[in-house]
Amino acid sequence: MKILVVGSGGREHALAWKIAQSPRIQTVYVAPGNGGTALDQRLENINITDPAELADFVVREHVALTVVGPETPLAAGIVNIFRDRGLKIFGPTREAAQLESSKDFAKSFMQRHHIPTAEYQTFSDVDAAHQYIDQKGAPIVIKADGLAAGKGVVVAMTLEEAHGAVDMMLSDNRLGDAGARVVIEEFLAGEEASFIVMVDGKNILPLATSQDHKRLKDDDQGPNTGGMGAYSPAPIVTPALHARVMREIITPTVQGMAKDGIPFSGFLYAGLMIDDKGNPKTLEFNCRMGDPETQPIMARLKTDLLTVMEHAVSGTLDTIELEWDRRTALGVVMAAAGYPDAPRKDDLISGIPAETADTVTFHAGTTLNGERLTTSGGRVLCVVGLGDSVKVAQKQAYSVIDSIHFSGAQFRRDIGWRALKKHA
Repeated sequence: MKILVVGSGGREHALAWKIAQSPRIQTVYVAPGNGGTALDQRLENINITDPAELADFVVREHVALTVVGPETPLAAGIVNIFRDRGLKIFGPTREAAQLESSKDFAKSFMQRHHIPTAEYQTFSDVDAAHQYIDQKGAPIVIKADGLAAGKGVVVAMTLEEAHGAVDMMLSDNRLGDAGARVVIEEFLAGEEASFIVMVDGKNILPLATSQDHKRLKDDDQGPNTGGMGAYSPAPIVTPALHARVMREIITPTVQGMAKDGIPFSGFLYAGLMIDDKGNPKTLEFNCRMGDPETQPIMARLKTDLLTVMEHAVSGTLDTIELEWDRRTALGVVMAAAGYPDAPRKDDLISGIPAETADTVTFHAGTTLNGERLTTSGGRVLCVVGLGDSVKVAQKQAYSVIDSIHFSGAQFRRDIGWRALKKHA
């Protein structure tokens, strides 16, 4: 059987890596893929990114099923194009993907369906936005309405920061169309967790819990990034909290989308903030798996992912159960020099060891030219370690990182600190 994974990041490498483990797989194509997918003999990169051309490729090569990794092709309507041609694809339609592609759509949806989230207002007028900030005070959160590749959220701890963020998005137009409207919402204190499920339009299949680290530097210092590491499971998501999130957030979202005439299928990611009393609120929705959460989650999944995907596109997710490795998986991101503002490219990468039963390295911003593996993006690698405890998994991951080299590499030394603190 042939499968296509759309995307080029660490999330897509992890999904393709897991799907390729199925004994029924003939080829897993990755479009366009990266240096890591190029090095894996079970995977084949194809240099196509246009959704219509990808659909032509799927027909030509008799690809059985397509899995979409990133948000951009989803927002562009790749699922609509494939479905119009009768092709099997896992992901939300352009209309359903608005849960991620428009913050205003998501917030008004949550308000309408009584899903717990932060108080907010949406603005396209600069003066009105500034007045609202002065009225509410800081800390406060400024979000670009559209997709901004992880750069559209400013958690402003001072009024000066908040006003600067509004000017950057609305006046200076630094984020283009994505920042033509801004959502300004109350600051929520607490601990973040990632809650990811698979949805087939009606049935919901929760994946293992996870938690990521957004800040660039140790002790959660420095700028926000797309994520510098993650681990699974997340101790903060207790069985009781899991049940509550399903009841108050995930199920009402899936039912609400169906009620609004926009049934959702695909990966649904709820970014949660859990306050000190254990109450969850929804920070955001993503219509795809998280990165870097996917990497440790896939490292723990024991069930054949191809079989799961077949159920997902057939509307039968209620008939399957997932089996997980009991161990903790912890992934540490190695980022390029200059990340997140101006990541440097073309640095030579060396020392990546072979995969073992306890460690695997997923590629993101890498390119293979002949035998030369170089950096080509902000987050370069995600090294995952598995162990019977967070501490052991952490040790496994960092032992691999210590053997990898590229000039200017940035990574945190404290991934998993929240879980370790809880355990202590």
